[in-house]
Amino acid sequence: MRIAEISSPDHRHSLNEPHSHLLSQIESSIKDLERHSPESPFPEPLLTDLRLRLTQLTSLSPFPNSVKLHVWKLSYRLWNSCVDLANAAAVRPSSSSAKFTEQHANLRQISADLLFLANDVVGVPSPAFKSASFFYKTGLIWHDLNKFDLANNCFEKATDLTARIDVASVTDNEERKLLLGLNIARSRSVWEVSDRNLAIALLNRAKTVLFGCTESYKALANQYLAFGKIALSSNESCGVNEGLKLMNEALDLCEKGMRIVKRQDETLALKNMRLKTLRFIAASHLQRDEFESVLKCVKVLRESSSGGGDDHPSLSVLAMKAWLGLGRFGEAEKELKGVVVNKGVPEGVWVSAVESYFQATGAAGAETAKGVFLGLLGRCHVSAGATIRVVRRVVGDGVTVEGSRVRAKVVAEVVSDERVVALFVGEEAVKERTTMHAVLWNCGVTQMFGQLHLNNRRQPKFPLTSVCRKKTCRKLLLLCLYGLVAPGLAKSCHSAADHFRSKDYETSAEMFEKSMLYVPYNIESRVLRAKGFRVLCLCHLGLSQLDQAQEYITEAEKLEPNIASAFLKFKINLQKNDCDGAITQVQAMTTCLDFTPDFLSLSAHEAIACRALRVAVSSLSNLLNFYSSGKPMPTTEVMVLRTLITILTQDSGNESETLVYMKRSHKRLSEVGPDFFFGKGEVGRRERDWLAVNSWNTGTRVGKEEKYGLCADFFRLASDFYGVVVDGEGQGNNVMVCKSLILTVSAMIADEKQRKATLLDKEVKQAIELLDRAGKILTTISVGSQAEGDEITTIDPNFLFIYTLNTYDLHTRLNETGSQQLLLVKQFAASKSCSPNYLLQLGLHALQGPRSNPEVATFALNTCLSALLVSQSPDYQCVALTIRKLIAVCAIHKGDTDDDVVYGMYKQAYRIMVGLKAGDYPLEEGKWLAMTAWNRAALPVRLGQVEAARKWMSIGLDLAGKVPGMDTYKSCMEDFLDGFEKKSHGNGNV
Repeated sequence: MRIAEISSPDHRHSLNEPHSHLLSQIESSIKDLERHSPESPFPEPLLTDLRLRLTQLTSLSPFPNSVKLHVWKLSYRLWNSCVDLANAAAVRPSSSSAKFTEQHANLRQISADLLFLANDVVGVPSPAFKSASFFYKTGLIWHDLNKFDLANNCFEKATDLTARIDVASVTDNEERKLLLGLNIARSRSVWEVSDRNLAIALLNRAKTVLFGCTESYKALANQYLAFGKIALSSNESCGVNEGLKLMNEALDLCEKGMRIVKRQDETLALKNMRLKTLRFIAASHLQRDEFESVLKCVKVLRESSSGGGDDHPSLSVLAMKAWLGLGRFGEAEKELKGVVVNKGVPEGVWVSAVESYFQATGAAGAETAKGVFLGLLGRCHVSAGATIRVVRRVVGDGVTVEGSRVRAKVVAEVVSDERVVALFVGEEAVKERTTMHAVLWNCGVTQMFGQLHLNNRRQPKFPLTSVCRKKTCRKLLLLCLYGLVAPGLAKSCHSAADHFRSKDYETSAEMFEKSMLYVPYNIESRVLRAKGFRVLCLCHLGLSQLDQAQEYITEAEKLEPNIASAFLKFKINLQKNDCDGAITQVQAMTTCLDFTPDFLSLSAHEAIACRALRVAVSSLSNLLNFYSSGKPMPTTEVMVLRTLITILTQDSGNESETLVYMKRSHKRLSEVGPDFFFGKGEVGRRERDWLAVNSWNTGTRVGKEEKYGLCADFFRLASDFYGVVVDGEGQGNNVMVCKSLILTVSAMIADEKQRKATLLDKEVKQAIELLDRAGKILTTISVGSQAEGDEITTIDPNFLFIYTLNTYDLHTRLNETGSQQLLLVKQFAASKSCSPNYLLQLGLHALQGPRSNPEVATFALNTCLSALLVSQSPDYQCVALTIRKLIAVCAIHKGDTDDDVVYGMYKQAYRIMVGLKAGDYPLEEGKWLAMTAWNRAALPVRLGQVEAARKWMSIGLDLAGKVPGMDTYKSCMEDFLDGFEKKSHGNGNV
């Protein structure tokens, strides 16, 4: 923060010429400093010039008051420039070098010296205090730079400036703080130059400038305490005594301050300082072997009235050491237990406490100190055998649940100590080294054994993973995989399930690392070291520290390249979401000398758990390649295929790949037979039905998505799967076979239309063969049903219609005679599955395309019309459409040769309309009938065929009379018909 400049009237005219010249030069240098960029190097000549001008100006003193005011302003400007430089250095720490800081201190010194020349200026309030504050702040900077002589000089000048001031008259808080701070800072500086008596004297002087302020008492007491701690650390008798005196002074100040200051919030800081001082006084008494005094201090601290007493962690340590000094081991044991329980005790403190306890009690305190974990380090240098016993006592009886995380941490700290490791070096300690490795290894296994069971993440229910989850051998496989059977563990592997709930991978990793300290770097230990690296990889996988896991498995593979290392590399790639790397590692696993197909099953499971379905597909695809060898496999081939298909159907867009594995299933079924491929009994039937149903469902889904080519393939496979006979069944599911065959052909025809291409003759014949198979099944179903008097009730009527329509269409393409097609339609019309709507569609279909068949169309439409008219509630929309199409068939294909047939259709339509309510018969169709019947009279009128013309006009007029809204047309028709009759009679025509 800038110090405000003193504003004063212009006084340049009153300056003497020598003063003016020097002050102008100083001002010029200050301006250069103000313009100086903090990023640029500091201008060394500037500092030299300022110091020279200051010396020259000092030689001209005393000055008139006008010059002093000018000097005062220049000093403040220079000080403010220093503030700017300091702020810039704080923003850019790189510029805060030692050299820069010293230059900054020199500038402050010049500013303070410059202000000192004008310290008695008239017109400025408290000039001596302001000048003293400059020296005080500059002295603090010199003190931080360890320039204690320069700092002391500044403090002495500041003291001289304030010495003439009556302390009782000082009322400003900042000035009071300056007086106290000046004494304390000067005391610190002279202490550093080994003038301790003067330092203490200065602190005693500071007692006169406390002014009843809480902060002042606290600051002075803190300085007494700081000097006391320094004296206490010397470990000399005189130093301890001196330190105790200083701490008593600090305690006295705290108590005086607490009596003077009454507000609770103000006394809290003094109370805390008092407690801190008492603790150090207790430590000084302990150092002087004054144990009773130590206990008195601890008692006072614990009985302190503020919040139930002081619970500082060091109190138990001080009390324990005092009781030990008095030979009171029972009380010392209680205090030691307090040290262990107190979570706030720093590690170094309880190490010191345990060492003291062991030193005083020896072997008698071993049982009590069992829970004091880090203290065991002091007892583990006796022998390697003793060290093993101690470690076993801490971790418990081998591999048990009692080997907790805290215990394991302590063990890790003990066994990693260089002194302990040194005990197990050499050929004479081979047995002990092996035992220690086994103990540490087993402790690590206990902490991380839960990693070996299946991932706890919620997983989709895939067939293969369900089997893996149920099989006990999976756990044994994983034990072999990670090499977790260490010496001494083999007999206790059955209890590993007790530890599945424990997944403390961090502690496990630490234990395994420490166990590696007891594995020699020789050829014989390569396998053991590789196991260690693999299990460390596994721990870091559990912690999701993938880079560390990668490093460990790389080292393991260098020592012992095997399937376990390859699999863990695969697992790391999965965790990194590197699917391509994981797929590559699957291929690498199959090249390992100790590879077994179980690892591909395991890889698929891990990939599914990580939702890396592409990797799972790759693993299972590789697993399928081993089934043709005839070797025993971990699971059946159909289950692997089923899992693959299930995975692929999780996401849309995999239909083509799904089809590949469906076809592979069909191929293997043909090669090995249904009983071997599916299995026997109910299991085999379920496997067959699963493939059949999934083929059907996938075909249905892709059909809805208009992927008709795939749809045809899936339904074709479904028909084959449904037709498989398992374990001596009488027959397959003929109904579903029939449906699948019919839908296969339908999809082929739909695909043809979608591609705007024409089926080849070969494809048409294949489709007809499929329909022939379906037709035979339909016949079988029909015969079986007729025996019971219920025709074709086991299949949806839609399928019979689709079968008829597709058969008609395909036979038409082979240029077969119309009689066969007519027979096909007649057979369908005779079935109970037939409906007017189906017949209408067959009739319309027979009229379409270049190979239309009017005979079939006429039959289908006539049969449809008859069926519609005999129904209880005829659909007159369909009736009207059927009549129109029949009229069109007769008119187009028979021409005028059979005019009576066409007239009969119009007459039939009229008879249908007679008695109907308005609107029952479609209005537009009625108008069409009336108009077209009337228009048919046009040609006979021109040709003079009176009877023919009269017949058509009459039926047209009759039809118009049945159609609402044709009154105008009817009037015109009647007028024209009357005129026509008159004209006909006039011409002599009857």
